[in-house]
Amino acid sequence: MTPEQQQIRDLAREFAENELRPHAEAWDREGELPRDVVAKLGELGFLGMLIPEEHDGLGLDTTSYLIALEEIARGDASVAVAMSVHNSLPTQMILAHGTGAQKERWLRPMARGELLGAFSLSEPDSGSDAASMAAQARKVDGGWVLNGAKAWVTNGGFGDVTVTMVRTDTPDDRRGAKGIGAFIVPTDAEGYIVGKKEDKMGQRASETVGVAFREMFVPDDQLLGEPGQGFIYALQGLNGGRLGIGALAIGIAQAALEHSLAYAAERKQFGTAIRDFQGMQFKLANMATRIEAARALLHRAGEAKETGEKAVQLASMAKLFASETAMYVTTEAVQVFGGYGYMKEYPVERLFRDAKVTEIYEGTSEIQRTVIARELYR
Repeated sequence: MTPEQQQIRDLAREFAENELRPHAEAWDREGELPRDVVAKLGELGFLGMLIPEEHDGLGLDTTSYLIALEEIARGDASVAVAMSVHNSLPTQMILAHGTGAQKERWLRPMARGELLGAFSLSEPDSGSDAASMAAQARKVDGGWVLNGAKAWVTNGGFGDVTVTMVRTDTPDDRRGAKGIGAFIVPTDAEGYIVGKKEDKMGQRASETVGVAFREMFVPDDQLLGEPGQGFIYALQGLNGGRLGIGALAIGIAQAALEHSLAYAAERKQFGTAIRDFQGMQFKLANMATRIEAARALLHRAGEAKETGEKAVQLASMAKLFASETAMYVTTEAVQVFGGYGYMKEYPVERLFRDAKVTEIYEGTSEIQRTVIARELYR
């Protein structure tokens, strides 16, 4: 790491240790994050890391952002996923495709942490096959009227503004992936209805909700780019989203390893610390090796995002390997703790639950393998 990256890591680690980790268990139990956490992230610049300075961001490179996000996830994955979604999807889509007026209105306060961003693509009947969405936009004078439903929206009610994908073609003239637009929608808009908060296995403090649009008017100046290109914009943004989830997964795995190392040094069986048994040493060595390999691949993918070379392939590889590493490491961590690892009073139980969804959101492991194989033939 460069000296600047070391400073970023240290700042994020200090924040995670002092402001997140002490509260992670309670937030998980209550299923809710306090809003002031978002304000603190904004104050430290963590919500504008990839936004240029001209738009009030920090203008940092992708790898620096991933280093910070890993540390935040090491403290609490629920905070990290809110940070990841905000940084990688709505802000980057507005940056890449927004007008000057849209950047001024939305991007600047998002960079400062005054507005928390969300992203809605999936629907109850369209997950991996997102292009089969049914939510519809109807053109009217001065804008569009949106109707339909979205599923599994992180920050969908907790946040302030969402970039949502909705069909802009007509029922009698479907154009597939090229008939979908992206709209910038404030969550307090009339007709924006937040559904029930999902009761999840892990990352429970991160809000995941269904959202409905009921005759919701969106003015023309909140359409992002071209009306038939929104799905293309979303796919481009997902590369960054996958890197973010990779960093998040590594942070979870790193926390599980650290807890395992401490416990193995303290726990004694047969008169000796369990870290001295070869079977335990092999287990810890495998956990640490996989984490280092996942981190190296993630940073390689972060560099590729800057250059464009093999960016899609490496983003999917990094997300796939990091998420499966997180699941492997947290499973082993529960085993290191034995019966105590199965108890909620010990942190590895929560980390195990937090890890699982990293294999699902931003594209399942199966989708990542499909993308990787497709890219190999390009």
